[in-house]
Amino acid sequence: MWKWVAVLGAATAIAGAVQAQEVQTETYTLEGAQITLYLHPFLSDEGLAMLRLVGQNRDALSLFVPEGARFAAMALAPADGLVADGLLAESAVAVADMSDLPTAITSAREGCDAARSGGDECVIALEINAE
Repeated sequence: MWKWVAVLGAATAIAGAVQAQEVQTETYTLEGAQITLYLHPFLSDEGLAMLRLVGQNRDALSLFVPEGARFAAMALAPADGLVADGLLAESAVAVADMSDLPTAITSAREGCDAARSGGDECVIALEINAE
């Protein structure tokens, strides 16, 4: 019996990894930074437009990556999205000036998961490498 549970758990983990890989991305280069957007299906048109603005506008990028900062990430809760009633969702967490990209991703996800209202775990919507 326990073998089936282990097999089912492994299959679920693999399916989750495959699903995460299927998310389309867009990559921008701006002011020496590489910005990767993850176009999750749960994002509204308004949310996508806001994320794309970060990759295309120096002023919007500077909100995420202050001068001298290197690595940043933003995590979103699928149930909350990025924008709710014209405001950023409370669970949308962005971190900047981390020592490396994996640390930025982990920090953003942890903050988002702590703030989300429920539903699936948080996912990364934005990565910035300004090194």
